[in-house]
Amino acid sequence: MAEYQAPLKDMQFLLYDVFKAENQWAAMSDLPELGRDLADAILQEGAKLAEQVFFPLNATGDEQGCRLEAGKVITPDGFKAAYQHLVEGGWLGLSGDPAFEGQGMPKMLVALFEEMMFASNSSLTLYVTLSLGAGLALSSHGSEEQKRVYLEKLYQGSWSGTMCLTEPHSGTDLGILRTKAASNGDGSYAITGSKIFITSGDHDLTENVMHLVLAKLPDAPEGTRGISMFLVPKFLVDSEGQLGDRNSVSVGSLEHKMGIKGSATCVMNFDGAKGWLVGEPHQGLAAMFTMMNYERLTTGIQGVGSADMAYQHALAYAKERLQGRSPRGAQYPEQPADPIIVHPDVRRMLLTIKAYTEGSRAFVVYTGLQLDLAAHAKDDAQRQRAEQLAALLTPVAKAYLSDRGFDSCVMAQQVLGGHGYVKEWGVEQLVRDARIAQIYEGTNGVQAMDLVGRKIYKTRGALLRPLLDDIRRLLAKVKSSLVLQSMAETLDQASLMLEETTEWLVDQADRNPNILGASAVEYLELVGLVSFAYLWLNMAKTAIEENERDGQEFYLSKLATAQFFYEKLLPKALSLGQSIQAGSQSTMQLSVEQF
Repeated sequence: MAEYQAPLKDMQFLLYDVFKAENQWAAMSDLPELGRDLADAILQEGAKLAEQVFFPLNATGDEQGCRLEAGKVITPDGFKAAYQHLVEGGWLGLSGDPAFEGQGMPKMLVALFEEMMFASNSSLTLYVTLSLGAGLALSSHGSEEQKRVYLEKLYQGSWSGTMCLTEPHSGTDLGILRTKAASNGDGSYAITGSKIFITSGDHDLTENVMHLVLAKLPDAPEGTRGISMFLVPKFLVDSEGQLGDRNSVSVGSLEHKMGIKGSATCVMNFDGAKGWLVGEPHQGLAAMFTMMNYERLTTGIQGVGSADMAYQHALAYAKERLQGRSPRGAQYPEQPADPIIVHPDVRRMLLTIKAYTEGSRAFVVYTGLQLDLAAHAKDDAQRQRAEQLAALLTPVAKAYLSDRGFDSCVMAQQVLGGHGYVKEWGVEQLVRDARIAQIYEGTNGVQAMDLVGRKIYKTRGALLRPLLDDIRRLLAKVKSSLVLQSMAETLDQASLMLEETTEWLVDQADRNPNILGASAVEYLELVGLVSFAYLWLNMAKTAIEENERDGQEFYLSKLATAQFFYEKLLPKALSLGQSIQAGSQSTMQLSVEQF
């Protein structure tokens, strides 16, 4: 089994060489003073935490899982001590609001820290990322009193947070949820109902848990327009942040899951629990989307971490496992057989994982940059453009990156053959853990519908324009490069095809109500592929420039991987475009009885 090694050189390449992070940070307002020395220190210390503290608990956490004893959730051995490492290092406040003792670090940097955590131990990391998302929602929508009492505790890590949306009968359609909120007459509300699939719903890592709960007031309008969001703590809290009595919140059961077994996924019962309204009445879904969008990008980051760990396992195995001889003859004649990395099909799998993993990491940093610009750019037009691009990229990040992360884990399992199917080699757990990322925070089909419905159709394709503009600018920069000419021409054709397909889809949707749903998943994959092509051309351009300064195998590897992506993976974009424009008739023509 491979030991996790954080890909620091690749992360630094993206930050400083590809996206010029130091220049970006210097041009942003309201951002703490941040240079390369501090950013590198954060990455290096994060790598130590991932490699030395989180990764050693990954397999044992899977074996032990969580358990429910006398109404309390007990996490696997070592989780509590590892969490304390996070607390003592101040990691929970890395991206937090500086007004409440957060550190205010930019998302494009914090996302790389999160990747290392997910790669080394997804289950343990989930306790962290739910708290960060809850903190963001409260910071954006909570009252000054709520922020004063809760945010610093969340950033310190002494309290944690959850999001409570799903009910047994109500998943994607939150408009039919049944959880009720009744006024207590003192500014608080009695929250009554049950929620399922609640990640980190209860555990022994922190002294309190802050639940953000969607519920309906007695006068609520029908549907999603009638949803409010409430802050419901596990233990009641006074105005000074001191813990009081246990609230009427309990764990009904723990879910028995395929993977992420060290993460407590709970059924939560609210029996007249005291809660406080966050934001305005009936505006809870919009408030919760602040957290949901954060977690959607985080779920994409989970996919990147899973893919990177899968690649490390597969590469180590392929270099060591002896099997057969190369088609060109023995490459290691002193050994009884060649390592399987000499075989073309094994190299195909390794390069596919590598191309998707490094492309996904670049996509996360690119998306993180847009979020940073949306929050900190000095120019209003730049902020608005970044907001539009972030809105487009978020569902793609969640779905496309988690899909490619799972695919990479399965492909790594194939590289290991029979050893990939048994627990001792680590990949079997990766496959199980990675699968959830395609499901929670809105299934990937739901993400695709969000993309084609809200982001493309409702804007008549306008949200796609900033991405296409970035592609055009890059193409103008590389037009004189003989090395990149073929890739540039291919990207130009692919982006034109994406633009034409988008126009066709919007036009058809005006007349055919089924066309968006029938095409959504393929359209999201098309956007993902073209985005990766843009990012890989950018990385290839940068690799050539850096290699000319101080030639290294690292940069040559980047260029070769970019060529593999363009020649072996990007051609799928053509078939996606053709499939989308085939319409919805074949999807919809069977009657229910014919299935």
